[in-house]
Amino acid sequence: MGGSSRRARLERPMSEQHITPRAKDYAQWYQDVIAAAQLAEPANVVRGCMVVRPHGWAIWEKLQAELDRRFKETGHQNAAFPLLIPLSFLQKEAQHATGFAMECAVVTHAGLRNVDGKIELKGELEEPYVVRPTSETIIGHFFSKWIDSYRDLPMLLNQWCNVMRWELRTRLFLRTGEFWWQEGHTAHASHQEAMEEVMRMLDVYREVYHDVLAVPVIRGRKTANERFAGALETFCVEAMMQDGKSLQGATSHDLGQNFGKAFNVTFQNKEGVRDFVWQTSWGSSTRMIGALIMAHSDDGGLVLPPKLAPIHVAIVPIWKSDAEKAQVLEASDKLARELRADGLSVKLDDRDAMRPGEKYYEWERKGVPVRLEVGPRDVASGTAMAKTRISDSKDKVKLPFDEIGVHVGKLLDQVQRTLFERALAFRQSNLTKVDAWSDFEAVFAEQGSKFVLAHWDGTTETELAIKEATKATIRCIPLSDEGLDDGPGKCVKTLKPSAQRVLFAKNY
Repeated sequence: MGGSSRRARLERPMSEQHITPRAKDYAQWYQDVIAAAQLAEPANVVRGCMVVRPHGWAIWEKLQAELDRRFKETGHQNAAFPLLIPLSFLQKEAQHATGFAMECAVVTHAGLRNVDGKIELKGELEEPYVVRPTSETIIGHFFSKWIDSYRDLPMLLNQWCNVMRWELRTRLFLRTGEFWWQEGHTAHASHQEAMEEVMRMLDVYREVYHDVLAVPVIRGRKTANERFAGALETFCVEAMMQDGKSLQGATSHDLGQNFGKAFNVTFQNKEGVRDFVWQTSWGSSTRMIGALIMAHSDDGGLVLPPKLAPIHVAIVPIWKSDAEKAQVLEASDKLARELRADGLSVKLDDRDAMRPGEKYYEWERKGVPVRLEVGPRDVASGTAMAKTRISDSKDKVKLPFDEIGVHVGKLLDQVQRTLFERALAFRQSNLTKVDAWSDFEAVFAEQGSKFVLAHWDGTTETELAIKEATKATIRCIPLSDEGLDDGPGKCVKTLKPSAQRVLFAKNY
């Protein structure tokens, strides 16, 4: 992410920000869109971390609200747990500790002291603390204190927090050392109840991706090689980006009784017998912002689905004289108040120092779904010129001032719907079934990437051999109701029996 030229580009004023075309350099285009929209930037003073700027954080707040409402509707409560986790806690679940070992940041000292003007570490801790990479272990500890009877179950908790994973190669929103997320943690009296929770939350994620982000996803089960460390099974939603690669959008884990046994989380069941609880965990993060950027944005900058846009409407008043200015601003202010009364977020851009074209340019790059232009003729006719972010530059429509909220609302609904339909059509045109190994190799040798449904013999050995040969990984084993499987067949690599097709793709 470094390099003086890239840092210079990120620090330029928005008016001078150049966006590399997607077809020329997709990775650089992604970084340029983030910079031009002022979403985030590298925190160069802290290795591998990012600063999320107000426009980017506003998107995350709207995502939080959409998810949080759904979590609470399904009976979950929010809680907060410590950022620092005793190292001994991770050691209690060996598979989990091994899975996160290389990503852990560890606190070994507390306090500083000044020695002849030089600041040194003071006291070494008796036990090191791991900066939270995820919270299964510390929550397991508190579950053991809070759960004693079947009457205490199910326990349904969620935490909104930041986590630290010491990544070597980083990319804004997609993979950074520190990121923000939610992590759900639940405990149940039976494996069946736990599995119902796993699938319920997976469907919540799908709903948010489809209805809010306007990004179609495929639900599926991860292979043993891709499974969350310490889980019996991991389920996920996978989304296709505009370069054909896959992005894992969220995960939901069946933890079985592994953490219950590690932390002695037991309960007395209805028969009076003590048993270990069955646990789940599930999470989504600021990676979702990366998903919507790469699924919808274009060479002009950020494109936001209206349900996540911090600003729904930008009103740009146009005038030449002081008399026109007063008239136009009065009408524009009235429109803004009416739109806000209808529940929309509105920016009335009355800055004197910028020409209308510069304002158009800024709001386009920030992804504002609808722009209204109001000049003296518009005031006289009682109409405003409207343009959506996804329409052609010359494709504008007249909207009457009367019931302006209704008319703008219809435009916003149209943008939301069109973004999903466009993304779904793109995925369908770039998803293919492959049976021959030579055809499989040919697909992933191409410049771009695709989703490939192919048979696999179920072994990790074959999975890794395919990855080594093509850089394609098994993103998931699609659930049956995704409608992507056509029954058993022969493995695309080994020709051994295969129970069903799985989803292959190159991935982020």
